[in-house]
Amino acid sequence: MTKFVLIGSGLAGGLLAAYLGRRGYDVDLYERRADPREGNLVGGRSINLALSTRGIHALEQIGIADEVLKQAIPMPGRMIHEKSGALHFAPYDVDPNKHINSIGRAALNTTVIEAAQRYPNVRVYFSHKCTDVDIDSATAQLVRSSVAASASPARTVSPANSEDQIIEARGDAIIGVDGAFSAVRQSMQLKIANFDYDESYLAHGYKELTIPPGPDGAWRMEKNALHIWPRKSFMMIALPNPDGSFTCTLFWEFEGPRSFATTKTDDDVRRFFDEEFPDAVRLMPNLLDDFKNNPTGSLVTIRCSPWYYKDKVALVGDAAHAVVPFYGQGMNAAFEDCVVLDECFAGFPKDRHRAFAEYFQRRKVNADALADLALENFIEMRDKTASRAFRAKKKLDHFLEAALPGICLPLYTMVTFTRIPYANAARRARLQDRIVYATLIILTMSILGLSLFLLR
Repeated sequence: MTKFVLIGSGLAGGLLAAYLGRRGYDVDLYERRADPREGNLVGGRSINLALSTRGIHALEQIGIADEVLKQAIPMPGRMIHEKSGALHFAPYDVDPNKHINSIGRAALNTTVIEAAQRYPNVRVYFSHKCTDVDIDSATAQLVRSSVAASASPARTVSPANSEDQIIEARGDAIIGVDGAFSAVRQSMQLKIANFDYDESYLAHGYKELTIPPGPDGAWRMEKNALHIWPRKSFMMIALPNPDGSFTCTLFWEFEGPRSFATTKTDDDVRRFFDEEFPDAVRLMPNLLDDFKNNPTGSLVTIRCSPWYYKDKVALVGDAAHAVVPFYGQGMNAAFEDCVVLDECFAGFPKDRHRAFAEYFQRRKVNADALADLALENFIEMRDKTASRAFRAKKKLDHFLEAALPGICLPLYTMVTFTRIPYANAARRARLQDRIVYATLIILTMSILGLSLFLLR
């Protein structure tokens, strides 16, 4: 039986283990953190997740989509908060039944891990940190920590003694699903000649804040919306949680006259929020504690090539293509990686090298396209969503979508509510825009010409 060693039991790692387990492979899944089901969660760093069509399709393939969606809150549009307190709801699609889904990272992580553990050929090891990978022998060096608790679910292994240990995990292939700062990818960088790697950081960081539930667990803002406070060079967003709370995320410059660097005291924080988010600050009794205690995270885009080495190593999810979160597609894209890799294993069951190569060929161009789209959408969300011109453009997009169903699709619809490859969606959107704007110019010129003729 082919054996895979997976490094990283985050969202995509757990899902991929389920896919491989279903296909009959022997799977050892290693995670550096303790078991999240035992309450080992780090606060302040989990930007809420927006599950959409691509991710739902991936969950459907292993039969857990309905289970996951029971824990999700549908969001059919954005609620724009102006400084004045005025609100504008902007639907994501002309079809009111289309929505993205707000879901907590911990709940989803638990579900995919347990889905993987339904297969007796899948084993999960928590508190095992990967320090190095021998890419030729498909062997991972791991440090087994004594941090984890001993009460572990079935087929989950926690450290048995009080001292850290160095162990080896060997398989026929290793797959790195260990995030943007992947230890597997770092080993590939060191050992593969001409490995292409690029990481770029935004000048903005993020900090998580909370709007707690109201009396009896009631939501204190519109429940079924992604809330945005666009403020030109920065913004805040909020996503609903099942307990009635909202997880807010402030995206703000690290440096500058008004920035994380210059906002240090409680008075500074209070003044900034009173000026920029007056309607939200009234709902945030723990604002000062959250701002002080939650870490300030960075926002990175990572591109690399290749994503595989022979038939021995491959990368999936953020380890291969980390993107900033502004299209809500990072998790969905990582889940789609799992679907495509599984399809490649089905297509080349006896040639793992060719399966890895096919997976890379199909996904690399789309991951790069998504990285560009996510960066562009940051500008749209923080700068444009509050403008009348932007809202008019969205209405025109929806009008054309309704008038020409299946022919004219807005970019957001293609990315979020279809499985059209990201690169194809971006090209199609550019072509549609050129046609629409050219048509508008012709119509405008025709009307102007007719007006001048009538005035003679």
